[in-house]
This record gives sequence, structure tokens and C-alpha cells, in this order.
Amino acid sequence: MPNIQVLDPHVADLIAAGEVVERPASVAKELMENAIDAGASAVTVEIAHGGLTFLRVTDDGKGIPAPEVKTAFLRHATSKLRTEYDLEAIGTLGFRGEALAAIAAVSRVEVLTRTAEAGLGASLALEGGTAGELEEAGCPQGTTLVVRDLFFNTPARLKFMKKDAAEGAAVFAVVQRVALSHPEVSVKFIRDGKQELLTPGDGQLKSAVYAVLGRELALGFREVKSTGEDMSVEGFASMPACCRASRSWQFFFVNGRQVKSPLMTAALEEAYKNQRMVGKFPGCVLHLRTKLNAVDVNVHPAKTEVKFGTERAVFSAVYHAVLSTLEGDSSHPQAVLKQPEIAGVRKQDTVTPNQISMGTPPPRFSPAVPTVVQVHDSTYTPPAPPQREKAPLAKGLRPQGGVDCVSPQAECAQQTKRPEPGDISYASASPKHNPQSASPKHNPQSAASPLQAPLPKEPVSPVGGTEEVPWRVAGEVLNTYIIVERGETVYFIDKHAAHERMNFDRMKAEGYDPMAQTLLAPVICRLSPQEREALLAHRALLEEFGFEVDELGADLAVRQAPFDVDTGDIPSALEELARKLLTTGSADPAAARDELLHTMACKAAIKGGWHSAPQELERVAGAVMSGQVKYCPHGRPVAIELTKKELEKQFKRA
Repeated sequence: MPNIQVLDPHVADLIAAGEVVERPASVAKELMENAIDAGASAVTVEIAHGGLTFLRVTDDGKGIPAPEVKTAFLRHATSKLRTEYDLEAIGTLGFRGEALAAIAAVSRVEVLTRTAEAGLGASLALEGGTAGELEEAGCPQGTTLVVRDLFFNTPARLKFMKKDAAEGAAVFAVVQRVALSHPEVSVKFIRDGKQELLTPGDGQLKSAVYAVLGRELALGFREVKSTGEDMSVEGFASMPACCRASRSWQFFFVNGRQVKSPLMTAALEEAYKNQRMVGKFPGCVLHLRTKLNAVDVNVHPAKTEVKFGTERAVFSAVYHAVLSTLEGDSSHPQAVLKQPEIAGVRKQDTVTPNQISMGTPPPRFSPAVPTVVQVHDSTYTPPAPPQREKAPLAKGLRPQGGVDCVSPQAECAQQTKRPEPGDISYASASPKHNPQSASPKHNPQSAASPLQAPLPKEPVSPVGGTEEVPWRVAGEVLNTYIIVERGETVYFIDKHAAHERMNFDRMKAEGYDPMAQTLLAPVICRLSPQEREALLAHRALLEEFGFEVDELGADLAVRQAPFDVDTGDIPSALEELARKLLTTGSADPAAARDELLHTMACKAAIKGGWHSAPQELERVAGAVMSGQVKYCPHGRPVAIELTKKELEKQFKRA
């Protein structure tokens, strides 16, 4: 066994640098935090080639006195701590005195700084942690730090760096978070000579949110403000209808420090319980302010994680602050119920979302009187339900499931002969696909008839066994689940999950050759920097799936999309595609393509809540009952069964 010895100082510095400096984004974060601690009102970040070859941070803060410039690059040198008691109440972003030393140890650094009292500034160059001679230089008040050739002396770290676009996106994400954490500081970001961000620095968080996240997201936010005895929560949270497909738009700050907090994330999403769509996540920019001694920021080398003294109080503060905003939102239209005066009934009642959420009983009205629902200035009188004659059942035929009425969108599509995205016949319209193969019980010639074709002689059960037991579609509930009866068993089929699997299997077998259409007006998508760069890096794959995207500042402009993806679904589809590309990466192109097929199959499938034609229900049920479809591409079951005995138990008949 080798003898124990003290590490060489240079090796020790490289190890310490590895804890603080992971990539160019880490350098940008540390230098920007130092600038804010120095009282800067404006910070500019410039990078080239993702920040690996060039990264410059300029501020107008207090500057560093010339005699202290060299000292600033020594390990554990800081102006923010003096005694051990200072650790109990840290109010600055930096305090360890490791950032500059760690950065200088793995790069070539140039610093130019001047204080307000000095007539001339000071200039210093360092390479691999070794400082050169301090020189006088003319410069404005503040500090400019240039970091070149990051990891030039640690090739093992350099080979793990990603492409320039990905590293630059990570730097941009850090700059965005710093801009949101301190709206009083004007933040500018320049990449490869092109300005991509500029915040006004007027101290208004709303202005910073608008500049960083864009107009679309900012308009979907509502202000959050709650003050307690020991802590306060301020910021913005998205309305339930504006939730996104990922958590990339959730920003949490504690006493001005950007943190990753599972506790605050859980509190936020708990406030949206039963208000947001499944698979969607709320966005937010929330600032939690509490006593300095109530939070420990010294638990992570990069200072991105904190520990709270009273976690329950933090959870409660965030939860109730967001919930009160959601319940008190006045952007929802009020429904005004009008009817003639009846004994014991008021002439007009107004029902607000808050009344409903608080359990206020709805106004009473006579069901015999037609109801007029007025929203703002438009009035809609529900038509009387159509009288439908029951057709006699022919021998050997089964009744049609579902309902006769279709949505206005479906009627429009039928009139213009344009297939809807959820139309099974459209999804199966490939020359290689036989429409009858989706369900052996379907006869195209009988589509106009209210009755279906005769039952097959040997239907196949969903579990794989062949039994001569006929089945029929008994109907649909909640516009989502198909009810199928076979013998003494009832099946509930998730039509979206089943159709999604049908689409995926067809695309996988035949190859996905989308019918792309050029959009009359481009769809603008605001994504996180990492998601945006992931899509731009896989443009060829996007074109294969029918999308054509261009850069539009910090956004993406979609100029072409697949025909079976609704225009309103394009932003969410691209966001999901980007998320899967970031997860899968380019190491396995086949796996990445399958992940994208999952998304496209989902977007082209009929949706839960849609009104489906009876023929559509028959085809989906046929695919499931024949055993061709058992699970959706995400692994969820597409059908559950309920036996007659289990049903009778619920009614105490067994």
C-alpha cells in the first residue's frame, strides 16, 4: 500500500475546481454572483464557442482594490465572512472564497478592475492558477473577468463537455435565472456576437419575467403575493390552462438565491391539484424571503441546494400563496343564469368560480323553463334534445355504440372532406394498410347504417384466448371510455391509449411518412434554452417527422408541421419532442426515433373528451378485443375488465 502523503497544491486545486466548476455555465454563475455581491446595477455576459474558449463577465460594481487583486484568487479568500458566527446568517450569494481560485486553476484568466476611489485600475493575468505581474490599466469602475480555454490543463474533463450549442444553452439558462433572481440588475447576454437577452433592471419582477420568458408566458402568469410573520412569498405563477409539458419553467429563489427545492416544487404542484391537466406542470417565478438564520445555504459546493429549519412552514407558505392566487383569479368569465321569475326563485343569479370552490349551492331553477347561459355579451340557448326513433335490432346484428351527434369541428371536417386528426380512417389511410384489418367486424359499406355488420364467428379475447363468444359496443362514457360487453364480462377501453398504440404500430411497421403542410402563419414557440438547442441540433430528424423550424431570436418559428397535428398542439408537441431528445440524446438514433414516434402517435390519436363517431369506436374496440392492442406505447393498459360477479358484489346481489 502506498504511503500517505499530502497532495501537491496544484492537484488539490484541480480537485477543488472539479467541485465548483463543472462546465462554462458554472463559471458564468459564480462570476455573476460575485458581480451582484459587489453592488453592480448592470452585468454583461459574453461567450464564444459555448463559453469553452471565451467567456467574459463585465459589471459596474465596486471593483477590487489593486492590492487585493492577487489575494482574491487564493483559496478561501473572501470579503464576505469574518467569523464562524457569520455562517449562521449568510446574506450574500458567494461566501466560500473558492470560485475565483477554482476557475483560475483550470483556465487562463484576465482581470481588469477599478474602484471609485482609484484613478487607475489594475490588470492581472493568470494561467492554471499561477498569477503574473499586477499592472496598472485604464478602465471604468467595476470588474471585467475574461476566462479563456476552460479545462485546457484537464483534458479528462474537457472530453466530457457537450457541443458548443448545448454548453451555450446551459450558460444562457444560468443568465436567465440570475436575471429573474435580481430584477434590479440589468442583465445582458451576448453569444457569438449576437445579443440574446437584455433585461431593464428597473426592479420590477414583472419586467424581468417579460424579458426572460417572453410575452406568451408572461401573459399566462398571475401575481402571487403572501406575507407572514417570518416569511413572505412573492412572484408569479401560471394559470392552470397555461401549464407546460415539463418543469423547465419553474424558478424558485430563496433570499435572492436560485435554488433547486423538491419541497417548494411539491408545494407548488399541490396547489394545482385537480386544476391542471395530467402530464402538465405549472410554471412559476417565486421568491421566498425568510430570516437568514432560518435557512442553511452551506450544504452544496455550488450553493444550488438549501436546507430549511422549518420545512412545514415553507411548504405551507408556498402552497397557500399559490392557491389563493388560483382561487382569486378574476380572469375566468362569469356565467349568468337568467330565467323568468318563479315563486321562491330569484330572477338572476351569478355563479363565480370562487363560489363553486367554496361549496356555495347553485341557484335553484325550474327544469321546465329553458335556460339561457350568458357569458359576457354573447347569449347561447341550448337546443332541445333531438327526438330519435329507436330502430329495431335485426337478427345477428349488434347496436351501434356511442352517440349520433358530432362536434362542430367534425361537421366542418365532413363538409370540407378534410379528415380530422382523431379520425381512425385517416390514421389508417396508408396504401399499405387495409381498413378492414383494424377490425375484422367492420364493413365500410355499412358505415352509413345505424347498425353494424354481423358478428365474426370467432372473436379473440383480449387475453389471447379464442372463444366463440360475441361482443358488442354497449356505448361510451365521459367521451373517453368505450364500454364493450362480451358474455358476462364488461370491458372499459381507453380510446386514446388504444388508438395511440394503433398509430404507433402502424408508423413503426410502415415507416412514418407524414403529410406535411406549410402553415399560413408561423407558430412561435418559446422553449427553454436547452430544449431549443436540442431541437436545432436535430433539425434533420424534425424534418423527417414533418416539422420545419427556424430561429427567431430566443424563440423558434415553426413554418411546417404534420397534417395530423393540430396547430394549437404544435408548441406542446415540440416541447415534448425536445424533452425526449434531451433524455435520449443522439447516442442511439433508433431509440430517439422511437421516442419521437411515441409523441407523434399520441398527437395524432383521438383525444379523451372528444366526440367520436360510432365507426371510430368500433374500430378501436375491434383492435383491443382481437388482442392486437394491449398496452399503449407508454406501457399503460388500454382496457380493464369487470365481471358480472364483481359487478353484482357492488350491488350486494352476490
